[in-house]
Amino acid sequence: MESLPKMDPSNDHSRPLDIVPQSDEKMKERGQWGNKVEFVLSVAGEIIGLGNVWRFPYLCYKNGGDSCMEFQRRNDSFNQPRLNATSPVIEFWERRVLRISSGIDNIGSLNWDLVLCLAIAWILVYFCIWKGVKSTGKVVYFTATFPYIMLCILLIRGVTLPGAFIGIQFYLYPDLSRLSDPQVWMDAGTQIFFSYAICLGCLTALGSYNKYNNNCYRDCLSLCFLNSGTSFVAGFAIFSILGFMSYEQNVPISEVAESGPGLAFIAYPRAVSMMPFSPLWACFFFIMIVFLGLDSQFVCVESLVTAMVDMYPKTFRRKNRRELFILAVAIFSFLMGLIMLTEGGMYVFQLFDYYAASGMCLLFVAVFETVCIAWIYGADRFYDNIEDMIGYRPGPIIKYCWMFFTPATCLGTFAFSLIKYTPLKYNNEYVYPWWGYGLGWLLALSSMLCVPLWVVIKMCSVEGTLKERFIILTTPSTDLPKTKKEQEKLLAIFAADGDTLRQRHPPTKEGYFPVNEKESNC
Repeated sequence: MESLPKMDPSNDHSRPLDIVPQSDEKMKERGQWGNKVEFVLSVAGEIIGLGNVWRFPYLCYKNGGDSCMEFQRRNDSFNQPRLNATSPVIEFWERRVLRISSGIDNIGSLNWDLVLCLAIAWILVYFCIWKGVKSTGKVVYFTATFPYIMLCILLIRGVTLPGAFIGIQFYLYPDLSRLSDPQVWMDAGTQIFFSYAICLGCLTALGSYNKYNNNCYRDCLSLCFLNSGTSFVAGFAIFSILGFMSYEQNVPISEVAESGPGLAFIAYPRAVSMMPFSPLWACFFFIMIVFLGLDSQFVCVESLVTAMVDMYPKTFRRKNRRELFILAVAIFSFLMGLIMLTEGGMYVFQLFDYYAASGMCLLFVAVFETVCIAWIYGADRFYDNIEDMIGYRPGPIIKYCWMFFTPATCLGTFAFSLIKYTPLKYNNEYVYPWWGYGLGWLLALSSMLCVPLWVVIKMCSVEGTLKERFIILTTPSTDLPKTKKEQEKLLAIFAADGDTLRQRHPPTKEGYFPVNEKESNC
């Protein structure tokens, strides 16, 4: 027997009490960008970051080799390297900032000044995104534009230094013999994925806050050109400074600095030190570096938060819950980053960069993404979705790229990288211990194994034979939104059925068409 609701004796009207407390919390709206500029600057801040002004130049320097240019100086002393010469900037970077140890097996203690910097960075990230795109859209007005101003200043200063032409020549005339090295192709593929944020979900998350009819196709083309142009210009800035350092130290440009992740922190400060009011420009330079990393960092966190909030809206779209979730992500990420702030942290960092964030992992994911979109969801249906959004269909070549060229290229490059795999060497000198390489492969597999593992889980959760399970899981859901073409087809069918019905039965006085039991399938 159903129990009666409890009565409140203090109430004269004896109104039933609500035994289940009704929460006055309402689900928050998802939100949208304030305007198109905020979206463009946010995407630009994500794809145009440290990958352009830091990673791209050091990969070029690493894979350039010293045979790609011929020194045309007649002074013989220039061709005699001073083996004991070390730049003060390099000394400061390695001995004062990093306090780098002898190897990864000598991890050392934490550099507490770097710990403080990391904590400040994550605090900034938290407050940049804690209110969603409303706060993110306002921050990027400054964080996405200031680095361009500094990059132009560094470029102008770099090309006006003596010896800059040597570095530019090194940059523009690469060693073509290096193209046979598979590592060059892996570095190039990694840079493309890293710089364009492909297969990371960041751009998808940012684009999801746009209006439905936003022209995403035009945005992609313009931002890709902007990204590539920024990398190209940053290369001029870096290599003009390296040319000056080569000229100043009387050593070949390939020996000016180590081709590691710290290259940008060696070359750029060297140019800054040659400017008037150098301490002021040094502050501006490192603010630029912080902003470049900050943009990419809070967008990556935003993409993770967006995915989780969209998956569990009833849990996270409540008062302060989204903010608490972002705080938890920031604290966890800060703790995970502490290992890279030790005296041996740079070895861990490059291990992570080489394996976990490598093109190998992203290529593996890219193959599955393109196959799912082009072959399971359907390239034609995806084309129809784009047409619904922007009003026209992009060129047909993109369809064949989705279906054939992109998955084949990614799969071929992935297989080639496995066959020609070469273990990592820090600065092309330090050899990691066996357990270091094991840790690297563990980092790589941690992301790649998620895809086949989830396939196995879903296959086990569906009933039927193996073939039936496969067909069920590779068939698009029937409750997907219909495209305009599909809606027009359905309307045409209903219209045809209606015409047939009018011919068989004239309408009643009320305007209805009578249908007998047989025709109604009742």
